[in-house]
Amino acid sequence: IVFEDVFSARDPATLEHLKELSSRRRVIEESINQSSFITEAIAREMSGGLTSHCLRDLQKLEQYLPLLENLIFHVDLVCSNHHVVRWISELKIRWSSALSSSSLFNLRGPKFFQIDNLRYELGMTLYLYAALLRERAIEILPADLVQSATLFREASGVFQHLAKEVFPSLQSSQSVERPLEATPSMCTVMSIICLAEAQAVTIRKAEEKGTTVGLLAKLHYGITELLGEATAIVYSNTIEYKDISSSFLDFISSCKALHELRSRKYLAESVKIGEQVGVAVGVLRDALINGKRELPGEESWRSIFGKEIDAASDMLRKFENENEFVWHEKIPCGDELPRLQGNKIANALPYHPKRWERELNFKI
Repeated sequence: IVFEDVFSARDPATLEHLKELSSRRRVIEESINQSSFITEAIAREMSGGLTSHCLRDLQKLEQYLPLLENLIFHVDLVCSNHHVVRWISELKIRWSSALSSSSLFNLRGPKFFQIDNLRYELGMTLYLYAALLRERAIEILPADLVQSATLFREASGVFQHLAKEVFPSLQSSQSVERPLEATPSMCTVMSIICLAEAQAVTIRKAEEKGTTVGLLAKLHYGITELLGEATAIVYSNTIEYKDISSSFLDFISSCKALHELRSRKYLAESVKIGEQVGVAVGVLRDALINGKRELPGEESWRSIFGKEIDAASDMLRKFENENEFVWHEKIPCGDELPRLQGNKIANALPYHPKRWERELNFKI
């Protein structure tokens, strides 16, 4: 997109703003598409020494978004003018989808979606920004649990902003095909997923501090409940989500099942501490039945899931032996088992758009 070739500027300052918009957008596109010829050393120097590719992309987006917000602000003042409407259509704002199965398996390359609306450009750019915040949270997870959780919460706040403030205005153009990312419901799903991930990081911190197993059971089940909410949104919009990637759905269901298994393990430990060994055995047996039924297809996920199942199996054998030789308690099942309870403690950090306030004048 070359903004200055489409919008007619009345003064040099407006032209300069349009040129900078084009330049900032081009470096984002080249970086994301990996089509830039800039060497790693130069890219690091241009970013002020940032070694993380993800951080460099976030920096580029943070430089582009205030410029775009300012353009939208001034275009809104004259949006009814037929010249402006034509200019926006000539931009040919097109984005591909990472969530669409047809985009993933299209041999001719990714499928592109065009919507002649600057808020589509804003929304998809913000979606990319939120996705990169999430990616950065995962990147620093091994080194900094607190910062990682904060970044997940920031990403959740951006997705929330998209769901409530940006994409609803695009819904009036029902006839226009749009990527899943450009729907309020998908942004809500992503916001919930980021909250679940923030809570998972918080649990790791709590485990390090030696938090009681009863509370850990509730925190893990809180994640299961959050991902249940995300799943419900997806399956209540079957028409909108008909083309969604099966890998994305598997990711949600696998995470949901994993945290339920962990919750049941901690619940078993909790009731065992309360000298209800028979109940603990029943909880673990139920956990393993459910866990093995939900075993994911993705090999890397199966490995993680398998370790959890092995740990639960070892714990079950230990509890069964103890019950057989010491306690001789009846082992409950089904409705006799204690119900899992969830506790949700992660909350989104609100996103506040920034606008580079510069007067723009167009020839209309």
